[in-house]
Amino acid sequence: MTQFVPAQSYYAASANPAPERPALEGLHETDVCIVGGGYTGLSTALFLAEAGFNVIVLEAMTVGFGASGRNGGQIVNSYSRDLDSIEKQTSAPHLKHLAEMAFEGAQIIRQRVKAYDIQCDLKDGGVFAAITAKQLKHLESQQQLWRRFGYDQLELLDTQQIKEVVNTDRYVGGALDHTGGHIHPLNLALGEAAAFEQLGGKIFEHSIVTSFNQGETAEVLTAKGIVKAKFVVIAGNAYLGNLLPQLAAKSMPCGTQVIATEPLDEALAQSLIPKDHCIEDCNYLLDYFRLSGDKRMLYGGGVIYGARDPADIENIIRPKMLKTFPQLANVKIEYTWTGNFLLTLSRLPQMGRIGHNIYYSQGCSGHGVTFTHVAGKALAMAIQGQAERFDAFASLPHYPFPGGRSFRIPFTAMGAAYYTLRDKLGI
Repeated sequence: MTQFVPAQSYYAASANPAPERPALEGLHETDVCIVGGGYTGLSTALFLAEAGFNVIVLEAMTVGFGASGRNGGQIVNSYSRDLDSIEKQTSAPHLKHLAEMAFEGAQIIRQRVKAYDIQCDLKDGGVFAAITAKQLKHLESQQQLWRRFGYDQLELLDTQQIKEVVNTDRYVGGALDHTGGHIHPLNLALGEAAAFEQLGGKIFEHSIVTSFNQGETAEVLTAKGIVKAKFVVIAGNAYLGNLLPQLAAKSMPCGTQVIATEPLDEALAQSLIPKDHCIEDCNYLLDYFRLSGDKRMLYGGGVIYGARDPADIENIIRPKMLKTFPQLANVKIEYTWTGNFLLTLSRLPQMGRIGHNIYYSQGCSGHGVTFTHVAGKALAMAIQGQAERFDAFASLPHYPFPGGRSFRIPFTAMGAAYYTLRDKLGI
């Protein structure tokens, strides 16, 4: 059973004002009903509303409640598994579309922010930080790979250059993605929701979907209402629960933890991340961090397979932060929170169709900020009859976890432990 526990996060505490939206009651008819008020659902809804469709979004809690309002806020290009892996699993025509979309999510976000004047502390520049020489070699290969697919905005950084963007002795080098960046993720979601509503879209909050009836006109049922729609989009990701068992079998919710310090002195903040980029390291279970708009250090990392909430988040993440920035030893932690993302066995996103008019997208596997915006465009285009992008994602193989749902957590944890040991040994 999915747990709906509000996050006591820095993002929630600093969110822009948002209206109270009613729960669904009675019978409603629309062109498209979207289940989930996070980035996937909102991106799809906004693209469809811009194209003139009548759209209803059903959200179990409030807009941005899940990963969209809790994540690290980092705009990272490509997918959790890169294009060389995808190249081995699909056809050349599909690969062409997937490569185009790999670098489009960041563009969509910036277009939305500009077009609808979304106040979400958008900053440019994302850094991949190498802890070992092997990781730095991988970044060199990644630069070559991305160039092969037409993207030339990844700049390699040597030992001196990495210290100019992140003031720590941990890294031997890195890469700066000039079209990467970071945002206040919940405010981005709230801004997209407001934009959708400005175009006539309707959002119902506190409206948990209980079941579906398939048919020429699909029915989406909640406790007190029904939506009849020509098309349905399932966009619940890690918070969908077991509503559709066939999707749950091919994915696993995982928890990640974030802390936020008190606001830092301007000079200290400037000394830590001089150019205000966001950073993630290159470990399998990676750390990610950045400065917020009011100069707090936001630091995240760790993975809890099965999405259990740890008892003491600060005790998990603070040592990671101090290993990177011992300068913060005496700084107070003011917020700690956890949130779930959805992992797939292949670490590639899953997109598909149930019947002829129920679409779904899930399994961002840690790259959700950009992928969800690309997914929204692909889903909206498919509903409009232009399915090339949707078909490219749908062509990727979807694998169930070995041993079924009962064994997916221990098997995945064993694999993660293996790769963590490799990171520590530098092999």
